[in-house]
Amino acid sequence: MKTRRYRWAGVILAVAIFPSAAWPGAVKTLDLLPSLPGWSLAEKPVLYGPESLFEYIDGAAEAFIGYDFVDAAVGQYKQDGGAGALSIDIYDMGRPLNAFGIYASERYPESRFLPIGVQGYLEEGTLNFLAGKYYIKLMAYEAGDKTEAALRACAAAILAKIGDPGGFPAALSAFPAENRTANSEKFILKSFLGLEFLKNGLVVSYRTGDGGFDAFVIETAGEADAAALLTRYLAKAAAGTASSATGGVVRFKDPYLDNVIIGRSGRFLFGINKAKDAVLAAAEKTAAGLAAGLVSPSKL
Repeated sequence: MKTRRYRWAGVILAVAIFPSAAWPGAVKTLDLLPSLPGWSLAEKPVLYGPESLFEYIDGAAEAFIGYDFVDAAVGQYKQDGGAGALSIDIYDMGRPLNAFGIYASERYPESRFLPIGVQGYLEEGTLNFLAGKYYIKLMAYEAGDKTEAALRACAAAILAKIGDPGGFPAALSAFPAENRTANSEKFILKSFLGLEFLKNGLVVSYRTGDGGFDAFVIETAGEADAAALLTRYLAKAAAGTASSATGGVVRFKDPYLDNVIIGRSGRFLFGINKAKDAVLAAAEKTAAGLAAGLVSPSKL
């Protein structure tokens, strides 16, 4: 299984050398660092903001900042009377959608998922989970067969401070279940489909025996905004291509995204891309189901 690790070697040194000053809202994030029976803080916790996050996670900081990262509370713990160490990172992403976006960008569909917060996953001494506007990353060292228990206990203590973790983005409930790849959902905050004016895109991967494709939803402020955005997108993406429209849904071929289907339902744009001809029938069925899901009574 693939794993993603940041530059953990030398983390304690980096925290000691590059502490950040506090700013409005900082105390709330730091207050989420828990008191853990059997563990003590190895040093004073540190808070990082957008201008200093790179000092802690180097090149990975850009991805967090791209999701409008607010701040991160970092605590380094040591095991009382033992050799174990525990690192806790609590990232405040400003809103649940942004937290989901960065969380989903780091998980893999084949990860070992756990019902912790909205969702968590465990692999090789790490436990990462989503809770409200927070993305929490835990890592244990030298804890032996107590590693998973220590990580779970730490997660429970943090969740007790956060309270209600909320749930997945409501619009994900509109995506059809047939052929849907579990845990493939993502949220792209900026430059969706490579276009600067497209934002707030939810994406879900689908796979059939003949291949795969992506389905997407973009939520706007209202029907007029959605209509204007669709017109702008088609003028940019479908200009000069052979396209067809049925019931307000437009189909065309993109040189990079293959078969594209896009339409509007109320304040939402919805569609399909990356669909090769072999899966076009399945993609059209998914698009129809997605459109139906967006107009049915729901939490949307």
